[in-house]
Amino acid sequence: MQTHQPTTPFGRQTLTLAYVASQAVAKACPPEKAAHKWNVFRDICAAKDRLAVSDRALALLNALLSFHQETVLSGSNLIVFPSNRQLGLRANGMAPATLRRHLAVLVDAGIIIRRDSPNGKRYARKDRAGEIESAFGFDLTPMVARAEEYERLATAVRQDEKTVRLLRERITLCRRDIVKMISTGIEEGVAAPQGWEAIHAAYKAIMVRMPRSATRDDLEPVAEGLKLLADELFSLLESHTNSTNTSGNESQNEQHIQNSNPEPLYEVELVSREDQAEKPSLSNQPVRKPQAYPLSMVLSACPDVAHYARGGISSWNDLISTINLVVRPSLGISPSAWQAAKDAMGEIPAAITVAAMLQRAEAITSAGGYLRDLTRRAGEGKFSVGPMLMALLAQSKGKARA
Repeated sequence: MQTHQPTTPFGRQTLTLAYVASQAVAKACPPEKAAHKWNVFRDICAAKDRLAVSDRALALLNALLSFHQETVLSGSNLIVFPSNRQLGLRANGMAPATLRRHLAVLVDAGIIIRRDSPNGKRYARKDRAGEIESAFGFDLTPMVARAEEYERLATAVRQDEKTVRLLRERITLCRRDIVKMISTGIEEGVAAPQGWEAIHAAYKAIMVRMPRSATRDDLEPVAEGLKLLADELFSLLESHTNSTNTSGNESQNEQHIQNSNPEPLYEVELVSREDQAEKPSLSNQPVRKPQAYPLSMVLSACPDVAHYARGGISSWNDLISTINLVVRPSLGISPSAWQAAKDAMGEIPAAITVAAMLQRAEAITSAGGYLRDLTRRAGEGKFSVGPMLMALLAQSKGKARA
């Protein structure tokens, strides 16, 4: 006698329209259709976010598939019937309550169908030849019926992931180019029509639009904005280079024609003490290395400052020079505020403080005012650079683990 195939769940669980739709999909699946169960499983894993399926539910689905002896899912009898105890053991010791919750997730997602027995137990009835006549448990037929759908979803997700990866690479390259071109423009004294502070502010305005967990839609406008800014800066530096070369060639030609004196005349330009104090030559000045904070620790906590150094940062002199000549003007910190910070904190702690401010530039509205406030607190003995540095270092390690 043919056994009736149940279409409603056992006990107090109600029948939903989504449950009916899943059974309709399974019913329409041709008996001769086949699918490789692990290929379908991998596609479901790739598309889990679009299917609203959690990692734990996928671990449970993996355990369910292991109870089906064949690798290929085909035919009309695709019901597995493990007990909760067996299923929990194969799902890495999943607790019964957790197991029931994630089974419901798989059912609601239409990946499996419950075929409950009259008493809710899972079992199979076999004939005299040992073949299964009827079984009560979880029906895997929807995985076969929707195999192409899962493959399309997985392909779309992988394509989106590739696009996001390429966009992040593009953003990283543009950020590096922009930061180094700003650094070169400031160091070389290139005249920017809107000013280098405005350019740096425009760069920060673009970057603040990118959330930490960015999607493709979030990254595309950021990448486009950075590309336009990078192209504009390159054109600016290129124009300055061309004009400099032209002026240099004209000057050389004029000197070659007019100067017949074999002894060259050298003019000595007097530089005021104020200008020398504003742009000191730090390469010849000995700097005392603090014992508490190694340079490697500072660079690990504040990696962005390295992008502003043309030749990298290998010493404390490099860090101080980069902060004074490039980072300080970029953040809009005046020479007087920088000098006050050095007087109150010391040269190296002041440089570390500005490097930390650069790392948190998106959260600081006025870098000059913020540095003056820290300088005042340092003078009162209420601020030291250690906690700020440790917080950035812990944040950097947290991102690396994530």
